[in-house]
Amino acid sequence: MILYLGTSTLIKLYIEDADTKTIRLWTSEAEIVATCRIAYTEAVAALDMRFKEGDLSSKDYNRIYESFSSDWNAFAVIDFDDLDAGRLVKKYGLSRMDAIHLSAARKIQSADHTIDMAFSSVSEHLCNAAVNEGLRVLPLD
Repeated sequence: MILYLGTSTLIKLYIEDADTKTIRLWTSEAEIVATCRIAYTEAVAALDMRFKEGDLSSKDYNRIYESFSSDWNAFAVIDFDDLDAGRLVKKYGLSRMDAIHLSAARKIQSADHTIDMAFSSVSEHLCNAAVNEGLRVLPLD
């Protein structure tokens, strides 16, 4: 199975919360863990914001950054389709980043409809759009 993680889910592999154990289980069972090429910048920006807001110590920020950067090449990094992402914004009212992630996931699915792929995001709105686009979504509790 290919597991597509949006940035909001991907970052939970590195910042412990109630969903981390579930996401780590999913990634251990997946043959491939995929995300969009924008996820690296998005994740680093989220870490930087949490550090600046005082949610992460300097030590934790650097540790998580190094771990995530080290792991980045292990992910299948997928591009997106600009026209498809724009269509998704218009159709579902998604944010630009959510539309880009959904477009990237759709790109995997459209390459081969027999691929077993699951999609995950913290955004309920994005997950609903993914279901409407024919993707299988793994819900977080």
